[in-house]
Amino acid sequence: MRKPPIYRIAGRDYVQGRDINLSKEKLFNSKGQRITEELLDEVVQESFVRGIGRPSLTAPTVHSPEIKARVPAPLKEKLEKVAQARGETPSALIRQAVEEFLRKTS
Repeated sequence: MRKPPIYRIAGRDYVQGRDINLSKEKLFNSKGQRITEELLDEVVQESFVRGIGRPSLTAPTVHSPEIKARVPAPLKEKLEKVAQARGETPSALIRQAVEEFLRKTS
């Protein structure tokens, strides 16, 4: 028997399952809505309009540039703890810190 193909999407592996007849089988999404061909069409159309992935910080449909930096492990751990305590992401705190630094030095 042949193994089903594995697709890597956004860093995660997905295995293609069997075909499903949505008019005969009842599947529900996380909101409890029944998944129908019509609902799938809406989701696909929305993803084309909105784009896939995180919203752009620059403008709709414009890729936001990314900055990377290596830091010591304790600094990363402290950033993650502070971000979690404030209900924010580490990325949001880093953006705030860079903006504040540039404001002060300009």
